[in-house]
Amino acid sequence: MATVTTRLRERGEPTTRQSPPNDRQIEGNGTPEAAWQGWARLAALPEVEPADLVPFGGRAVIVAPHPDDEVLGTGGLLARLSQISRSVLIIAVTDGTASHPDSPAWPPERLADVRPQETREALQRLRLRQVQVARLGLPDGGAARLEPKLSGLLQEHLQPGDVVFTTWRFDGHPDHEAVGRAAYAAATEARLPFVEVPLWTWHWASPDDPRVPWSRARRVVLDDSTHARKLRAVQAFRSQLEPDATTGSAPVLPDHVLARLTRPFEVILI
Repeated sequence: MATVTTRLRERGEPTTRQSPPNDRQIEGNGTPEAAWQGWARLAALPEVEPADLVPFGGRAVIVAPHPDDEVLGTGGLLARLSQISRSVLIIAVTDGTASHPDSPAWPPERLADVRPQETREALQRLRLRQVQVARLGLPDGGAARLEPKLSGLLQEHLQPGDVVFTTWRFDGHPDHEAVGRAAYAAATEARLPFVEVPLWTWHWASPDDPRVPWSRARRVVLDDSTHARKLRAVQAFRSQLEPDATTGSAPVLPDHVLARLTRPFEVILI
């Protein structure tokens, strides 16, 4: 997950109404988690079982724009899928080398080495049994420019029986949106089920926000043990959790962001 302060121009999505351009801003602290917890509809979202999302014999393919997106968005789901013997393929689009711009402590070369290691540690903490990781090595921040190429690369990794999960096409972060569009195109071409995961949406949106297709939203509930594993897995991403003393920058993933992404349930759009 990479931090960005931007305004984005939206493309149409067939399943939700068109929003005005430049209306999803990722800046400041965003919508407090207390506001989301006080919204009755969030707790009342219909539940979906992992076994129904990925039928027996199927494989979950998680397309992550940056290292940590797969765990922040679907770490609990991955743990539950592993418990019911589903195979998992994680496709890391980038190595997250742009998370610390102009940092002497975290140059891109170091991030390219460390961030994939953090992912491996996080997946071990989730105790996944049948998981493979494919790294595409595309430039962090360049997903929109490389979107057609990315769609083709993703198709090469897909097979019958896959269910494709990725960041929502209107999540607010340009890489998240471009990866979402590319994955949607690849899944559509292969005629595979496609599931979207909101991440930055919790920052810029608000309860009952009409820009979000809440009718598609479902909850994957995490039992205490699974939730604890996800929390421990998130802590593996040390590069994102600690302030940068060399630039004075706050953590990429401060507490108020983590609060929205480490609930005892995960929200997906189906």
